[in-house]
Amino acid sequence: MPIDSNVFFREATLRICGSLDIERALHECLLYVSRFLPTGQMDLHIYNKDTGIAKTIAMANLESGKALDLEFPMSPEAIKQIEAQRSTRIRLIDRLEDDPVTSLYAKKMNVSNVSGIVMDLVLERQMLGVVSILNNGKHNFNKTHIKLFSLLSKPCAIALTNNIRYRELKTLKDLLTDDNQYFQEELRMMSSQDLIGAEGGLKNVIKMVHKVATTDSPVLLLGETGSGKEIIANEIHNLSLRKKGPFIRVNCGAIPASLIDSELFGHEKGAFTGAISRKRGRIERAHGGTLFLDEIGELTPEAQVRLLRVLQAKEIDRIGGTKTIHVNIRVIAATHRNLEEMIVQNTFRADLFYRLRVFPIIIPPLRERKEDIPDLVSHFIKKKSKEMKRNRIPSPVLGAIEKISQYDWPGNIRELENMVERSLIIHNGPILNFELPHTNADINNITIDTNKETFLPLDAATVNHIKLALKLCRGRIHGPNGAAKLLNINPSTLRKRMKRLHIAFGKKSSGL
Repeated sequence: MPIDSNVFFREATLRICGSLDIERALHECLLYVSRFLPTGQMDLHIYNKDTGIAKTIAMANLESGKALDLEFPMSPEAIKQIEAQRSTRIRLIDRLEDDPVTSLYAKKMNVSNVSGIVMDLVLERQMLGVVSILNNGKHNFNKTHIKLFSLLSKPCAIALTNNIRYRELKTLKDLLTDDNQYFQEELRMMSSQDLIGAEGGLKNVIKMVHKVATTDSPVLLLGETGSGKEIIANEIHNLSLRKKGPFIRVNCGAIPASLIDSELFGHEKGAFTGAISRKRGRIERAHGGTLFLDEIGELTPEAQVRLLRVLQAKEIDRIGGTKTIHVNIRVIAATHRNLEEMIVQNTFRADLFYRLRVFPIIIPPLRERKEDIPDLVSHFIKKKSKEMKRNRIPSPVLGAIEKISQYDWPGNIRELENMVERSLIIHNGPILNFELPHTNADINNITIDTNKETFLPLDAATVNHIKLALKLCRGRIHGPNGAAKLLNINPSTLRKRMKRLHIAFGKKSSGL
């Protein structure tokens, strides 16, 4: 069919540039081009000269078009030919399997005996990729077909550029959305973490923090559970050159062994059952910032090996992935366990330990920094009162601080915080009295009534206990000042138990 080249160029250009969905645009273009050229398939490829890998990103036949992500590593012979044919931007290949550049693609796509026209796509002197059309099996390509197809070099190059940028923007948008959700949750969890004791019991710790913060050296924080290791790690990050980057925390003891690889290193779509989409691991999220590994002693031996690679080479592989991902991170680890003993017991790798222990910092327990207790109590009263939406912040009863300072606080700052919260639940007035936790000695000294006649059945004892909690909470079940919080039970579970035990609540509980 005779065709005006200007009309052909205009109509084909409108189709190939008519949609950002490249598979749809390719299909529309093919339907038009096939009127004048004996072609049944049209493909778009990208070539990376640095890696020597060609990637097919879209293909279309007369029925439909579809996006692809197929990679074909070029042989040394093919790479040499690609470099040599720069002066020939379009060429006819009589049999695709016989050409070094197209042979691997031909076998993969089952088009070995087909002929094709292959055209380089160049824009502003930059090689972007390749567009190809394959013979329909009825007629051969000739010089007229090659000349006509060559008119589409610029339109196809523009369409490919637009699609590449569109996909990059879409990927960045997805990453930003994902990061925004992740970091918002992190900020909510860290917003109330303040460093208290910088001029008191933590003075020597803070000096060490200032010395190491501006470096990229790994830091190992050692201290008992609840001593504030995460807050110190956050302080190191905020004083570092990475402070504008992410601070990603990982509690190694809270992640099941079966999920640790996915959480730390991420996975590709389809890597395992349930992997419905690509997921970036926490190490990858920490790129440009700090990775805080809390309870590092809980890592599985397999995860320890992979973490060692991160520290040595700064690179990871996602589960199911084939590409190595380079990461720029600073690692801060923390533990309450004796890692040197674990090395002797073969439960922690010695090489990982020495990689982590470049700059160890020992955080003292609360019993060794009791001068900080007044400031910590004041901080927790304000914090918890705000969370409980109390309009008036209570003050400790006279002598309360001296009383709690005599306690050794085996649970450290976390135990102190819980004690303040428990006291705020029990006491609603302007004066706050503290009730210290029972120690093992207290429990051992409790006198137990062994008279069987006065011994209450379990349900009766439970009824009395729930009624006491309701009385202390003024009949309230739900919320920070409710009985469910005091009893450490879900409100709906408490209501069901009260119903089973015939304990009145709501309007029926007015007699409490």
